[in-house]
Amino acid sequence: MTASHPSWIEADWPALAGVRALTTLRTGGCSEPPYASLNLADHVGDEGKHVAENRRRLATLSALPSEPVWLKQVHEARVIDAADPRADRRADGACTGRPGIVCAVLTADCVPVLLCDWAGTRIAALHGGWRGLAAGIIEAGVAAMRTPAERLIAWLGPAIGSSHYEVSDEIRRVFLGRHPPLGSAFAAVRPGHWLCDLYAIAGHLLARSGVRDVYGGDRCTYSEADSFYSYRRDGETGRMATLIWMQSGPSQR
Repeated sequence: MTASHPSWIEADWPALAGVRALTTLRTGGCSEPPYASLNLADHVGDEGKHVAENRRRLATLSALPSEPVWLKQVHEARVIDAADPRADRRADGACTGRPGIVCAVLTADCVPVLLCDWAGTRIAALHGGWRGLAAGIIEAGVAAMRTPAERLIAWLGPAIGSSHYEVSDEIRRVFLGRHPPLGSAFAAVRPGHWLCDLYAIAGHLLARSGVRDVYGGDRCTYSEADSFYSYRRDGETGRMATLIWMQSGPSQR
């Protein structure tokens, strides 16, 4: 069971103790409806002062070692070196091997994917919307780890459940054209429309990249309205953050 806190849930995976990983809940902040209350995104129409205060609260409560590397997510397959201050942050993933650097992605239905090596020396955070998954964000993230894939573990954070995520025939064709086995991730709901399982897609792409140990994937942002933001459910809404960082000092299991 994933460990919980009033403002976040922690990744339930066997990473080393020196690796911290969490997804925020929508509670514990100061934003007003429709962003109530711990909105961490500065691009959704919320007041800037509220976003800044929410980020400050998160940093204080979770004892972040530094300001997260906030990305300008573009639904593509670009992963940056989070430790490089010159890196163009128009990307959907961040990776680092340096302790104290906080990788982060923002979501409100897309699947956040965290990666860590068994040695606890490299980490990554990826934003898995359908466009990014189709474009290869997971493959790019695994490559950026510069570690044999069988030595990696992954955690899938809160995302929209398959029973609530309806997509068009066109989106299904995009995935099946590149990965035919993904037909099982879609269920017909009405002519030209399908229910899509983002968790199944992410899991398949991780396995295809050689990542055997995958955890999480058991929460639904759409149905758990008290806990999570959902763009598909609410339209105008806030964003959760999924964060990962390595603490300084020796790691232990």
